[in-house]
Amino acid sequence: MRGPIKLKGHDIHWRAYIPNMITSGNLLCGMLSLILTMKGQYFPAAWLVAFAVFFDFMDGKVARMLGVSSAFGVEFDSLGDVVSFGVAPAILVYSTTLSSVPGVGGALVAVFFTLCGALRLARFNVVHVPGPFQGLPIPAGGLFLASWAIAGISLPPAIMAAMVALAGALMISTVSYSNLKGLKRGGVDRRRMLFLKVLVATVVFLLKEKALLALISVYIISGLIRFDWQAWLSIAEEDSVEYDGD
Repeated sequence: MRGPIKLKGHDIHWRAYIPNMITSGNLLCGMLSLILTMKGQYFPAAWLVAFAVFFDFMDGKVARMLGVSSAFGVEFDSLGDVVSFGVAPAILVYSTTLSSVPGVGGALVAVFFTLCGALRLARFNVVHVPGPFQGLPIPAGGLFLASWAIAGISLPPAIMAAMVALAGALMISTVSYSNLKGLKRGGVDRRRMLFLKVLVATVVFLLKEKALLALISVYIISGLIRFDWQAWLSIAEEDSVEYDGD
């Protein structure tokens, strides 16, 4: 298909649909994760949450590249995030661990996490400003929960409930978390970036399925100790352009 599509006097270019199609991949992963969790297939369900992170990253990146960012895309992205990083991980961790918490305690913790994720997204859409994220981003929160199933680590229900509640509380907190989208191509310290890539590769090689849990835990802790990855990776350089990675 070439050229714009005319609809009721408005021109809608075919490129405008591409980011929303990618966002649909995010939502698809979340729904499939829920279905697999209900079938007791927790490992692939957890990996689908991780795949959703990829789609969530790419939709905004593609929208900026094509110059087709829109209010509709922002809202659609948030709806997908609620499912993939709020509902799906909460149901996953409830099915694997929190269901063993006496009474309705486990269910309430799972609901608390999802509610905090939804509030985090609503606040981001309304008061988002350039710079670090205020509160733990919901993809990181959802990935943190899913990474326990990927790692094959089973914590006592009470401890897991505390972890889930902490992740939820961090999402609605004012703790600053690095936003690496702000890195500039000409303003990246190449030695530090290379060191970080080698470190990540080493962690993946050594820890294998537990690597994702280790890496996302480091990111969560970095916010608590006020370590800014963007500032650490950046160098002062004028007239730099956005860094898209290698």
